[in-house]
Amino acid sequence: MMPWSLHDLDRALRASWAADTCSPDDVERAGWHADNPAWGHCDITALLLRDVLGGELMVGEVHLDGVPRGFHLWNRLDSGVEIDVTREQFRLGETITAARVLHVPEGTRPRRRHAEYLMLRERVAAHLGTLPGPAWEAG
Repeated sequence: MMPWSLHDLDRALRASWAADTCSPDDVERAGWHADNPAWGHCDITALLLRDVLGGELMVGEVHLDGVPRGFHLWNRLDSGVEIDVTREQFRLGETITAARVLHVPEGTRPRRRHAEYLMLRERVAAHLGTLPGPAWEAG
């Protein structure tokens, strides 16, 4: 495995997000556009980062003008540092409230969006080489 930095991982993620890995709910609501590539990718990106870096998944409620708009996921490393590489998708003044740890045991196969997770992981690995953490068989 070749060594890589967090900057390399961030660049690989950004190069790997696409319409076919975007959450179908978000595609239906606002489409996916290359000028906002993080849109609809928080869940599988946070899972991938947790599988590669460890730590915990965090979840918060998204609000726009006081109206609930869904949920947002990001990571908190064992050191306590929080990493949210998809936060930039919120460009209309959305706020994230009620942050809490999302308890999903490490190594658990994603129940939702498994195919998209695998696609994202494969694309990131194409940029970086073999990734640590679980990789499940398709199907």
